[in-house]
Amino acid sequence: MADRLAPLGLLGADALLSDEERAIRDVARRIADEKVRPHIADWFERGTCPARELAKDFGAVGLLGMHLTGYGCAGASAVAYGLTCMELEAADSGVRSLVSVQGALAMYAIWRYGSEEQKSSWLPGMARGELIGCFGLTEPDHGSDPASMATRARRDGEDWVLHGAKMWITNAPIADVSVIWARSDAGVQGFLVPLDTPGVTANEITRKLSLRASVTGEIVLDDVRLPADAVLPGARGLKAPLSCLTEARLGIVWGALGSARDCLETAVDYACEREQFGRPVAAFQLTQAKLADMAVELNKGFLLALHLSRAADTGTLRPEMVSVGKLNNVREALAIARTCRTILGANGISGEYPIMRHAMNLESVLTYEGTSEIHTLVLGQALTGISAFT
Repeated sequence: MADRLAPLGLLGADALLSDEERAIRDVARRIADEKVRPHIADWFERGTCPARELAKDFGAVGLLGMHLTGYGCAGASAVAYGLTCMELEAADSGVRSLVSVQGALAMYAIWRYGSEEQKSSWLPGMARGELIGCFGLTEPDHGSDPASMATRARRDGEDWVLHGAKMWITNAPIADVSVIWARSDAGVQGFLVPLDTPGVTANEITRKLSLRASVTGEIVLDDVRLPADAVLPGARGLKAPLSCLTEARLGIVWGALGSARDCLETAVDYACEREQFGRPVAAFQLTQAKLADMAVELNKGFLLALHLSRAADTGTLRPEMVSVGKLNNVREALAIARTCRTILGANGISGEYPIMRHAMNLESVLTYEGTSEIHTLVLGQALTGISAFT
């Protein structure tokens, strides 16, 4: 058998990365191999994950809020952050979600919109993984339409009082603090809400068939009283939480490639080893056609993600560019997972292989932080100048 190229080796794209970026990628791959891969099938089957322990492991090597500067954060490039997301999601989407929500949603919101006191109080502990954060935007009745949020914040003397609920919040049941977005007389505002505040309840969402190794919850706010300094002073209007989503979606653009790569590597190995009709499954033209098509899409997705992150590093990234990446890479990753499943036949649904787990996870990745339909409409508006949302 001739020498084999790794699926992401077709274009020699590794040469487009700096030595530092490759080194950070290798650290993320190592910790995923050591801390996640040996246990992930069991965690997924049991619907659990030692998220607080993992957060400390990730924090110890600088992976939490790694693209932020100061306050104990690594100050790495957007490319390095993306490569980290790819390696973590190659192990499991739920584990990558832990890091994305911690660093690119909760920490980013505090870093960009918080006061100096808020940053100094929360970010160093979050960077070390000693404190866990979550991001409360989605509501039980308002997912794709955050402008219709029902959670309200009202002034009562010097205090704020929050009432409402947030749904499908990653990290919520184990979090120390949540960035809660609520509507006040001044518009949409962000609040730092410690989860042990009286009136706050975080209920874990169970019986999930996707992202089972991710801790997900509902946050109920029953007239929660907060001091005046709980508000994020730099956040005004819906653009603030949406900017956080743009930040986090870049990690999803890369992360989906990790799931796809792991599926494809598994399918290639299996096809080369599994024999049918006296030949390896990989020797059949239909199988090679599947593998070739998937590898082409994987490499195209990598180049797209790299371009977007380079734009982020130079300050030229626009929200519609991220929509291109999220729409394309997650859609193609899910198609790759489904096709890889067919190459493994019945073994493709077994937990002994990662493919069905990745496929189930990607069904959630397809719809969270902007469904495919929403990103399609974002691109349609960018192309025509006409909004079709309403």
